[in-house]
Amino acid sequence: MLRFLSEVRSEIEKVTFPQSSEVLRLTITVIGISLIVGIYLGAADYVFTNLLGLLVS
Repeated sequence: MLRFLSEVRSEIEKVTFPQSSEVLRLTITVIGISLIVGIYLGAADYVFTNLLGLLVS
């Protein structure tokens, strides 16, 4: 168990973590893209729901 934990620590020391500015930039990018996709899908759902309603009625 100690060997495993030692190896885990060794591997974690090799990891290069991103700078906080990069994390913030990428987080904002992901949120922005998610909002755009959400708005697009919401609009498509609205349009198709109304079209289906017209076809059924």
